[in-house]
Amino acid sequence: MKRITTALPSALAYLLLVAFGFLFLLPFLWMVSTSLKPNTQLFVYPPVWIPKPLEWSNYVKALTTVPFFIYLQNTLVVACCATFGVVLSCPLAGYSFARLQWRGRNTLFIITLAVLMVPGQVTMVSLFIIFSKLNLVGTFYPLTLPAFFGAPFYIFLMRQFFKQLPKSLEDAARIDGCSEIRIYTRVMLPLCQPAILTIALFQFMHSWNDFVGPLIYLSDEKLYTLQLGLQQFKQAYHTEWSQLMAASVMVAVPIIAFYFFVQRSFIQGITFGGIKG
Repeated sequence: MKRITTALPSALAYLLLVAFGFLFLLPFLWMVSTSLKPNTQLFVYPPVWIPKPLEWSNYVKALTTVPFFIYLQNTLVVACCATFGVVLSCPLAGYSFARLQWRGRNTLFIITLAVLMVPGQVTMVSLFIIFSKLNLVGTFYPLTLPAFFGAPFYIFLMRQFFKQLPKSLEDAARIDGCSEIRIYTRVMLPLCQPAILTIALFQFMHSWNDFVGPLIYLSDEKLYTLQLGLQQFKQAYHTEWSQLMAASVMVAVPIIAFYFFVQRSFIQGITFGGIKG
């Protein structure tokens, strides 16, 4: 009886998690369902969840109506370069804030946190003017270069993770004659892989789903990303909803697959990053 009483709260918790998980999954299931519907079943009532027949040709049309693979290539270039930028810069800045002693460190860290409170819309115009003066508008550089200068939230996350590591690791490395660079690259960096995968996932998702950035800086259709390409299914007087949903499914699947690939490290990085201030 005691075992049943103990297991009941856990069962209820899992039941609630499954219910909420299914609730959040409903929009994706509806998108998949709509992507397989013929036009005659799009707006019927009651709604059709399982289309009859399944219109797999919607996916073929979605790939051929717009240059989908060119947009995919452009999106991968932007997302991978931006992700590489934050993986290169943010752990280095986070390590400096967490483990090194230098004058003005705390003040600069407070300023870094203060930047988190500034909406992106505030700096949008000034950034555009800067890239315009540098003749970089119409290229991928405005979408990738800022990542190489760090991002406040990722720097904060890396700092929190580095602060979890015991100081004895540094002391032992220094006794062995390691320089500060070798301590960072050979000792500390391998231990913070979960946090690095976490910021990589965040940045990849941000760049993959970014619509405003490409809309502002890209004017050549050959350089469009997937998010801009999806808008081409919406015309002035008509929207190809089935093809739009089919293209949206193909855009969403890589992100879902990437998340499941780094899920364990992602959860570990978020958990460790928020323990100690």
